[in-house]
Amino acid sequence: MQLQPYKRTPTFTEDTVPAGLLREHSTKAGVYGRICVESGRLRYTDADGERVLEEGDVVVTQPEQLHAVQPLGSVRFYVAFCRLSDT
Repeated sequence: MQLQPYKRTPTFTEDTVPAGLLREHSTKAGVYGRICVESGRLRYTDADGERVLEEGDVVVTQPEQLHAVQPLGSVRFYVAFCRLSDT
C-alpha cells in the first residue's frame, strides 16, 4: 500500500496561508496530508509535539489527526491530499 495524491493546494506563503491552517485542524477519515516545504521554515505542531520544517522537508499527517502550522518568516509550502492505494 502506498499514498496516492489526488488533490493539491496552491503554494502558500506567509502572506497567503489560510487562517484555518494556523489553528488545530484535521483531514477527514481516510485522507492523509503531505505538507511539502519548498522554501523557508514552517513550524508543524501535532499531538507528538512540534518541529521546524525546512526547505525540502515533508511531513505526512494521519487521517483525523489534529495539527497546525505556523510560518517562521518567509516560507513557501503546499499540501497534497492522499489516500492509500494498492498500486
